[in-house]
Amino acid sequence: MIIKTPSRIHMALIDLNGSYGRRDGGIGLTIEKPNFILESETCKKGVSIDFDKNIEDIEIKNQCLLKIKDSTEKIISHFNLDSGFHFNVKEAFLTHSGLGSGTQISLATAKLICEYNGISVSGVELGKILGRGGTSGVGIYSFDYGGLIIDGGHDINEKPEFLPSSASKASPPNLIGRYEFPNEWEILVAIPQSNTIMGENEVNIFQEYCPVPKKDVEKLSHLIFMNLVPFLLEKNIKSMGNVINEIQKIGFKKVEVSLQQEKIKNTMNKMKEFGAYGVGMSSFGPAVYGILDKENQDVFKLTKEFIGEEGIVFKTNAQNHGFELKK
Repeated sequence: MIIKTPSRIHMALIDLNGSYGRRDGGIGLTIEKPNFILESETCKKGVSIDFDKNIEDIEIKNQCLLKIKDSTEKIISHFNLDSGFHFNVKEAFLTHSGLGSGTQISLATAKLICEYNGISVSGVELGKILGRGGTSGVGIYSFDYGGLIIDGGHDINEKPEFLPSSASKASPPNLIGRYEFPNEWEILVAIPQSNTIMGENEVNIFQEYCPVPKKDVEKLSHLIFMNLVPFLLEKNIKSMGNVINEIQKIGFKKVEVSLQQEKIKNTMNKMKEFGAYGVGMSSFGPAVYGILDKENQDVFKLTKEFIGEEGIVFKTNAQNHGFELKK
C-alpha cells in the first residue's frame, strides 16, 4: 500500500490576540509538490524503515525515522493493534522549510496503519491521537481535503496560552472554510539557504510577541474574509496578490517576517519587484511563495537567477484534493 501526500503553504495565523475569546486560526494553501510518498507492509512485530536511494539528506532521513516511529507507536497503542510494520520512504521533502513536512509524515504513517486494519478515521481524529494541529489545522485539512484552507482556531478556555503547534496539546481546530484554487494559476516557491526558527526559539517568540494588537487581528480578519477569499472566487489574481502582500505587514505574520535573515526579506522583495502577484513567507520560513499566471512567467527565471546556488526554486500548482492512496 502506498500513500502520497501534498505539502502546504501556511499563509498566516489569524488571531494571536485572543481578547474575543478565541486564539490561533490558520489560513493556508495545499500545493502539489513537494510530496511525501510512503509505502508499507505488515510484519509480525516492530517497526522497520528504509529509504529509496534518491533520498540522501541526513536531516530528512532523521525526521522520517523519528516521525514514522512515533506515529506508529501511538496508533498501535491507541487502537491496541498487535501487528508490526515495514515502511519504505519513496519520496520526502525538506525538513523545517515551512512546507509542513512533519505533519504529512505523521498523518501518512497513521493513515496507512489504519487502512491495513480496516479502521476508518479522519485526519482530524488522527491529529488528536498524534498530537498534531494544536495551533493550526491547515496541514491536517490539506492532508484530508486540499484547496485553500481556513480553520477557526481554539477557544481560549481550551488553549489558555499562545504556543506553536509543536508545544501545544490542544485538539485540532474546526475547518471553517475550504475553497478551490484555480488550476491555471501557479505557485512559485523559493527556499533560500537560511537558519530556521524552531523548537524552543519558536516557543519563546510566541511568548514574547503575543498578544499582537487587536486592531491587527481585526484588519487581518477583514482582509481574509472580505478581500482574499472573494477575490479568489472571482479569480482576480492581482487583487488577491495585493492582499497577500498586505498580510505580511500585520499581526503575527509581521513578527515572523521581521525575525528573518536579510536573505529571506531580500528574496521576498525581489519576487515582488520581478512581478509575482502577492509574495508571502510560509509559516516561519524559509520558504517564500508568489502567485503566477501566463502574464508573469518571467518571475520564475529571474528568481532562480537571483537565488543561484544558495537555495531551491520551483513552480507548482495548488492541489484541490487531499492524500492519494493506492492499495
